[in-house]
Amino acid sequence: MSAPITAPGTDLAAPLPRAAGLALDLTGRTALVTGAAGGIGRACALRLAAAGARVRAVDRAAEGLETLAAEAAPLPGSLEPRHLDLTDLDAAEASAAGADILVNNAGLQLVRPLEDFPPDVFHTVLTVMLEAPFRLIRGALPHMYGQGWGRIVNVSSVHGLRASAFKSAYVAAKHGLEGLSKTAALEGAPHGVTSNCVSPGYVRTPLVERQIADQAAAHGIPPERVLTEVLLKDSALKRLIEPAEVAEAVLYLCTPQASFITGTSLTLDGGWTAH
Repeated sequence: MSAPITAPGTDLAAPLPRAAGLALDLTGRTALVTGAAGGIGRACALRLAAAGARVRAVDRAAEGLETLAAEAAPLPGSLEPRHLDLTDLDAAEASAAGADILVNNAGLQLVRPLEDFPPDVFHTVLTVMLEAPFRLIRGALPHMYGQGWGRIVNVSSVHGLRASAFKSAYVAAKHGLEGLSKTAALEGAPHGVTSNCVSPGYVRTPLVERQIADQAAAHGIPPERVLTEVLLKDSALKRLIEPAEVAEAVLYLCTPQASFITGTSLTLDGGWTAH
């Protein structure tokens, strides 16, 4: 048996170095979160502000942003509501200038068979959920590269890793987002910028609640059977994940301890992809 390879002067009896405690202080960092007025985006914006970040909360829902700003007021960081429709791609790119942390979260959903899927909706879904993240990354990178540090977290989905029937636009956008995130990771690595996806299963959000009726119609079953027979069918854990749980994963990827994690997906799917 060959001898183990060790560096010269290594003391094999010395204790292994202990990792420092998880640093959750983002004081001085500027974070941009899209789709921040509700659901996962709201939870991410509040969690980042609680960690001390200056948060730019981007959404097209002005009323939801006002409510969010009031909720964030007592937190250690700050929150600036920014009313923006991400289909305005030039404005989206400009909004990311100077961001240290970018959380691409905004999304929309329509459940329809391919032959009935409206082409204009398909185009809008891809614009908001894939092209806008590209433009936001493009807008954020000059500042991140200039300072040698940055965090890009793309809120993907188990549908970025698996497909489901009747969700052609959403699945296509999330699969594309996973690829975009990996490309950003490869290009950003020499500049101290990481890029990852957080890929949850079904989250307790209005986006999920709104698709119950569509899923029932598409599958020909009553709405009360959709949760167990469709949404959670492939999940080992038979519950919806909470937005706050996703936000904790997003925050973790922004910490110094996550600096070697890049180009991957942190999957929070209750065992769906274990099949």
